[in-house]
Order: sequence, then structure tokens, then C-alpha cells
Amino acid sequence: MKRREPLGADLTPIIDVVFILLIFFIVTSVFKKDELALILDLPNSQAKELKVNKEQVFIELSQEKLAIKGIEVSFISLEDNLKEVKDKAKPIVVRIDKNVKYERVVKVLDLLQKYDLTNLALITQEE
Repeated sequence: MKRREPLGADLTPIIDVVFILLIFFIVTSVFKKDELALILDLPNSQAKELKVNKEQVFIELSQEKLAIKGIEVSFISLEDNLKEVKDKAKPIVVRIDKNVKYERVVKVLDLLQKYDLTNLALITQEE
């Protein structure tokens, strides 16, 4: 009877693990959003780019909805959230859909002024 030589380590489990890790990282990177809750059509601008960090407060405003820190809220809840901001110099990033009525924008700006939150950045799309 002829003796067989061992072929080496079986790589099938290693390949399975690599594919599972690859799928995991692809899925988690696709679904990770930067605390954005609303899909907005932002106006165009030629302003310089702003560096975004986690310490900023994100406010999003569409024609029907309002969100802060990635969570849809009402104007009353927005006011409660703005009351809790202790650092008045904390950057407030506001994303406003280009079709929003001016009255809704003024309501948000009034709330920011009421709580002396003046470090404001309005986000637009780059042309």
C-alpha cells in the first residue's frame, strides 16, 4: 500500500473567517452616519469647508421635521435640548433644507439666540 503525504493545513476555515470579517466591516461602515436623521437637499455655496467633530451640536431642519443630534424632535424638545447646553461656545452646526420656509428657520435661530448659543455654522453643499 502506498503512503500518502500530508497536504498541509486546511485553509477553508481561515478563508471563511476572512470573508465574515470583510462582510462585517463593509456592513458597519455603510450604515454609520454622522448623527444625521433627515435627508436634506442643501443649498449650494462656495464657502470654505468646516471641520466637524463630535463635540458639536447638530440641528437638522426640513419642511416637516426637525432633528437634533440625529434624533427627530419637536420645537419644544429642541428648546429643552438647547437649555442643557452648558458650554455657550460649543459649535452649533445647522443643516437646513433649501426648500424650508423662512419662518421655520427663524424659529430655530430665535431658540439659539434665546440660550445665547452664537457659535453657529450653516452647512451647504459645495458647488
